[in-house]
Amino acid sequence: MKILIAGGAGYLGSVLVPKLLERGYEVDVVDLFWFGNHLPPEAGIIRKDIFDITVEDLQCYQQVVFLAGLSNDPMAEFSPSQNFIFNAAAPAYLAYVAKKANVKRYVYACSCSVYGYTDNELFDETRPVSSSYPYGISKLQGEQAVMNLMDDSFSVISLRKGTVSGYSPRMRLDLIINTMFKNGVRNREITVNNPSIWRPILSIEDATNAYVRAIEASERISGIFNVASGNYTVGEVGDLVKMAIEEHLGISVRLNIHHKKDFRNYKVSIQKAENTLSFHPNHNVKCIVKNLIEHMDRFSDWDNPQYYNIDTLKLLSENGDRLRSLVEVG
Repeated sequence: MKILIAGGAGYLGSVLVPKLLERGYEVDVVDLFWFGNHLPPEAGIIRKDIFDITVEDLQCYQQVVFLAGLSNDPMAEFSPSQNFIFNAAAPAYLAYVAKKANVKRYVYACSCSVYGYTDNELFDETRPVSSSYPYGISKLQGEQAVMNLMDDSFSVISLRKGTVSGYSPRMRLDLIINTMFKNGVRNREITVNNPSIWRPILSIEDATNAYVRAIEASERISGIFNVASGNYTVGEVGDLVKMAIEEHLGISVRLNIHHKKDFRNYKVSIQKAENTLSFHPNHNVKCIVKNLIEHMDRFSDWDNPQYYNIDTLKLLSENGDRLRSLVEVG
């Protein structure tokens, strides 16, 4: 099977692509490589903007996976207009072109952030979405657009992911556990802005497994699926990161707890993904930290702007470069 990964040179794609190649798939990546190229040489490289992709470009692929877009709330709030183009229009356009090219399946990278604020309830995919922030709104718009194209000959799977963390060759230090790990190791202190709010956490290994399960699912399967390694309060995440650092590195870490108001609070059920896609997560917060420790020598230049998506976005804007549509979501 031949698969195209849009935005596949980013944080998640740099782990997913090698895994797909190991399973015998032929994989091409279309990207603009804002963060460099950390992919295996066996991956096909297409340096192209999503909006320049044509029906003819996609006729050789059986599946298309959309990992592109602006990746988090800070990026979306920095440029709301670009956020809606990259996260709503781009996946809709690519799905439309893929369907016309007779691609059999389209896998869309959505986010649990679409749930916005929930009142201490476990949300499944049937529950209402209520995000009032540009990122969550745009991810939902992208999801609604691609799901509208689904029919008996065009399978569409949307993965609503928890916050991904862990090591990738295209490293990020602007994700909850990765950020806490960096601050705990470098500053011996972890800041928790609100210990009571809930977040679904997703290890990068479990995230790549979710995409494999979606790609390898029966062609008859379509739908929206929550995927997470587990639900945690941010306070618990801080405690677990602190304990893992102290256990494995032998250094003392202090917690700095605040009680700032946050309008994002959600925890999700993954039962549908378990029952339909056979997605079963295997990595908790301590596993994620252990993974970071094992690879720490590869990203210990903590202030490298390449590790922070918003810094790279600002740098591109300051240099007058036209923002384009291939930065991988987180």
